[in-house]
Order: sequence, then C-alpha cells, then structure tokens
Amino acid sequence: MTPSSAPRAAGAALLALVFAGSLAACAAPLTLAKDDAATVLARQTLTAPDPGARGPLAVRTLTYGSGTDRRRAGFRDSVTMKTRSVDASPFVSMEPAMAASRKKYWGFDAKAFPINGRVWYPEGPGPFPLVLVVHGNHDPKDFSDPGYAYLGEHLASRGYILASVDENFLNGALRNENDARGWMLLEHLKAWRRFADSVDSPLRGKVDLRNIALMGHSRGGEAVAVAAAFNRLRHYPDDATVTFDYGFDIKALVAIAPIDGQYRPAGQPTPLENVSYLVVHGSHDGDVSSYSGLRQWDRVRFTDGGPWFKSAVWMYRANHGQWNTNWGNKDNGKLSARNLDLRGLIAPEAQRQMALVFMGAFLDASLKGKREYLPLFRDHRAAGQWLPKAMYQTAYADASMHPMTAFEGRIDVTRGAAPGITLRGDSLSTWRENEVPMRWRDNTYRMWGAWLGWNNAPAPARRPAGDTTRARSTAMQAAVSTSGAGRARPDTAKPSGAKRAPATLEVTLPDSLRRAWGVGAQSAVVLTLVPTRDVPGPRKTARDSTRRDTTSARQAARRGPTPFARLASVGRAVVRRVPGLRPKAKVTPPDTTPLDLTVELVDAAGHVAPLSLAAYGPVRRPLEIRVLRRPERDRENFRTTFELVPQTFVMPVQDFAAAAPGFDPGSVRAVRLKFDRTEKGTVILTSLGIGAARP
Repeated sequence: MTPSSAPRAAGAALLALVFAGSLAACAAPLTLAKDDAATVLARQTLTAPDPGARGPLAVRTLTYGSGTDRRRAGFRDSVTMKTRSVDASPFVSMEPAMAASRKKYWGFDAKAFPINGRVWYPEGPGPFPLVLVVHGNHDPKDFSDPGYAYLGEHLASRGYILASVDENFLNGALRNENDARGWMLLEHLKAWRRFADSVDSPLRGKVDLRNIALMGHSRGGEAVAVAAAFNRLRHYPDDATVTFDYGFDIKALVAIAPIDGQYRPAGQPTPLENVSYLVVHGSHDGDVSSYSGLRQWDRVRFTDGGPWFKSAVWMYRANHGQWNTNWGNKDNGKLSARNLDLRGLIAPEAQRQMALVFMGAFLDASLKGKREYLPLFRDHRAAGQWLPKAMYQTAYADASMHPMTAFEGRIDVTRGAAPGITLRGDSLSTWRENEVPMRWRDNTYRMWGAWLGWNNAPAPARRPAGDTTRARSTAMQAAVSTSGAGRARPDTAKPSGAKRAPATLEVTLPDSLRRAWGVGAQSAVVLTLVPTRDVPGPRKTARDSTRRDTTSARQAARRGPTPFARLASVGRAVVRRVPGLRPKAKVTPPDTTPLDLTVELVDAAGHVAPLSLAAYGPVRRPLEIRVLRRPERDRENFRTTFELVPQTFVMPVQDFAAAAPGFDPGSVRAVRLKFDRTEKGTVILTSLGIGAARP
C-alpha cells in the first residue's frame, strides 16, 4: 500500500464501520419462535434408506447446447451434444430497446433461443428417470443454472439423470414471460428424445422417458406447472394458431419457493391434474415472501385413480436463495444487506439437506414407485433423524382421499362435499367460511376454510336483576379513582366456576357413502387445519340473551346516560388528555402454547372413540416471522408478522378402535372435532376426509 493510498483506505474502513453501526442501530432485536425440533423430531419410524444420503453410483457430467454461446465457454467449446435453437417469439414480448440490448449482450433474440443444459448422470446401463431443473429470475449476468450442481450430484448418485436448464436469457426485467419458461422446458424434452435415441449420443439407452420429473425454483417453480399443463394441450391457450405436440410422460413436479399467477393461461389459474406435486417454501423468504405455491398445490386434482399424491413442506427460517448455491442468502440482490434481516436464517447446508431429503424421497416415491417413503409426507416426524433440526409444517393429500367437506364460501355452512354429508356445530363462538389470507396484504391462498372459534371459560357470576349498586360504584371509579397508570380498577367479579360443555363440530357420513368408500379398519381420517391467533370472548349463555335483558337495554338507551355514566365519561376524557395519567401502550406477546383438541369417531351404535390430535403432529400457533431489518417495514409491507400454514393429520381408524373397545370401525357414522383440550382459540379447517390408512 502506498502512502497516498493509506488515508483513503483508512477512510473507507471508517466509513464501513459507521455504515455497519448505522445498520445495527436500525435493526430490532432478533425475533424468532421457540424451536421445538428437539421434541418434534425426536423419533424415527421410517426404516427405508435415507434419501438425503449420497447413493452408490459414480457420477459423470456433460453439457449440451448451441456450441456458439457468446458468454459461456461451457455451452460453446465443451458441448457433448449440439442442439438447434427454437423460436420463442410467440411467448416473449419486449420493447424494441430492450430486445436490441439483449441481442447485443447474448448474440441472439427470441427467434433463436438456445437449448443449453448441464447434465449429471450415473455410470451404468440404465435406463434412469429424467429430471429437469430450471432456475427463476435473477441477475442474468450472474448465471443461475450452475447453482443446482449439489442436486445433480446427489440425484445422479441415486440413479437419476438431472439436467439444469439454462434460461438466463429470460432473466432480468422481463414480465409475464413464465409461459416462455414453461414452453422452453418442453422444447428441452424434445431434445432429450434425440439424446435417448441417437447413435452418437453417450446417453443412448440410458434415459427413461416414461418417468420424467420437472423441478423449478421461484419463477421456474411456476414454469414447471405451466409446462405440465401445456404438455397435454394441442394449442397455446393465448393464441390457438400456435400448436403443441408434446405428450411426454411427466409424472412429477417439484416447485421450490414458486410464485403463482405471473402467467395465467387464458386469464385463468394454471390447472393441474393427475401428476404428483411437491412444493417447498421457507418462512424467511425475502423475495417470494408469502407461501404462494400453496395456491397451485390446492389446485392439483386427481381424477383417474392413479398413484398420485401432493405434498407441501414449509421450513421455518429458510430463505429464498439458499436452495441455489449461486444465489445465497441475499434474496433481493445487492440491497439485501440494507433491507433484509439475515441473522435468523438457517445454515445454507441445512436448507439444502432438507431439499435432498424431501426431493429424494419424493422422486423415489413418484418415479420409482417406492411407496415406503410416503409416510414422510403424511407425517414428517416419522423421519426425525434424517431431517435438519428445524420446524416444518406439512400438508398432504393423495388420490385415495374422499373429501367430506368442501369449503367454497357457500351460504349454507352445514352442507358437506357430497349429498348426505352434513355439518353441525355446537357451542362454537365462531363458525363461518372464508378464504385463507396470506401474509401479503390483500392476498389470499384462494383456498377456502371454516373458521372455528371456541371459548370454554367458566361463565362469569351473574348479579341479581335490578342490583345497580356495583354498577354505579364501578362508574364512579372510572371517573375519579385511577391507578398509578391512570386506569380504572377493573370489576373483580369472579367466575361462577360452572364448567361448560366444550364446543364441537360434527360431520356426519351417510351409510351409502360409507359403503361406497369402503370405510373401515384400513381407512384413516385425514384433516388439514391451521390455528390462528384469534381468541373469541367468553360465549354467552342462554340467559344472557333473553328478551327481558334486551328490553332493559332498549329502555336504558331511550333514557340516555345516567349521571354516573356521564361522570365516568368525563373521567375518561381527563385521563386521555393529561399526559401523566395516560396509560402506556401495553403490547401483549402472542400466545405460543401449542393447541390440542380431541377427534372423535362415532359408530352406528353410538360408541365414541376419542384421540388427541397433537399425537399425530404439532398443532402450532402461527410462528413469528421478521424478514426485514426494520420492524416498521415488516408492518408496512405485510398484513401480519406470521403466515397461516396448514398442517395435515392422518389418523388411522384402527387407532380409534384401539382407544375404545366396542367401537365398530366398519360402521363409522360421524367425525367430531371436540375443542376440549385448549380452553379457547380458533382454527381454520381447510379439509376433512377419509383416506387410506397406509399409502
């Protein structure tokens, strides 16, 4: 370092320290929910091989592409198999200046997009299932496709061919281009048809095109759903003059922190049916900061009786970028250090290990028929020794499930999913249907649920009718006798101590459906719900709402406020205006105690078999999420500081029968949710049905 440069370096170092100090001053104390992983993940019931462990096969690599790439030598000088460019102009629209700038950088425009990919494949004769993975939007000059090498190495060692697809030329400031991203995946699959058959291909005979999976991250996570939808169409939905001819055997989709709705075919949400689907998302995602992939998960339908299933996995403290080694922890680019609070993020190695476990098990189950891995998705606690110690929320459904509820905002909340199924609530404080809100403002999952609130607190003591002495005394206290904080002393009436019957929701099943569905010992109750932070007030007794009380209230309203009430009003006004008397705002921390409730089955003879819901998975209240460094920014940008994340519970009918001797599992008449294990709370029930006890 020269003498002249020393002062500049010292000044730069001082400026960096000042900047770091200012950032630290802006950041609030780190706020994270208490981790219960040591308890929740304490067991291991799955005996299959760990899907997160490297497999026994040696791994080789190659690239395919245009052979003329201006920016990357790997797609110019080192391609093993050359590919033809494709005309993507029907799917990509951009201003002339942007088009010219991109062509100058890349050397091609939308009429000549290249088919480039990096491949990891196992040594051996094969054939091996084919997996394509595609990145999402990122700085186009910071190439994203190498960031999935860890997935390629891992899956190839376990008997898969993985290709990381290059779509960097679609990154940057483009909008509404996800149809192009999905279409490009299908054009890659066309190239793979040639790779599998060509006599000059090192992959000839190694590619199992009957078992294909598509994986995508961020915008790529939506693109895989678009590709699966286009794969079954003969025409482009937004311009039917563009024809399709694909028909690949795409059997599984993996969406990593995807967006949803950037592209809407013919203005509609992308439909999906008869394909297995996995979505993973992180709570502390600084880019796609709400669980938007749950929308697509909810839209997946199974209609042909195939072996399909769908799973949604939410990982607490995971972010957006750490699933790609090139992206890292800065979810919104270079400004992340200023905007995002990175202190609470889980280690990148743990986040990627979670991906290896869930994605490895998912592909083994959906492409290789290894159904022994399905318990991981039905209850993630079954693989507690495989998973990194973190908190997970998992939702699950498969083709065996017969829904009993269908929450779609119906006027009649007592109607079930099929004729003859009815819902009946008793003593509920809240019972209504609505869309489940997302953390993003003014957004929902477009998933409906039933809000069920209860408060079983003992009834307050009632005073004899006409006793106004205590009421007058209380009014006087409010006016002239305040505590040190300026608040009136509360009414100290004690509860009567009388216990109330717990609130319930009962869903009845007619005999005809029970027989048609084959409900019995081999079945399971499958319900998905999410607790909220809402706590209803004490529910009213019948006496609280008698005509006599209502009439008295109307008479009091006509008479106007009593002198004591007017005096109380004056006292409250004084408290509000005098700074020394004004009470300080008190922030009540959210209740984080896990909920529990009883699920009961009732047979035709009236025998009741009860089980605790918490025995089949964690019933967590919403976990605290702070993504941004400054707390006020979290409040400005998001509806809440938590996300409502559904959890699925699979409860075998055999377990109910074991809990209640005399219960007949072949004559189930009703499923009852009994809110008796937590005094008060609210849950959103998104689905309830009967499925298979064993996957």
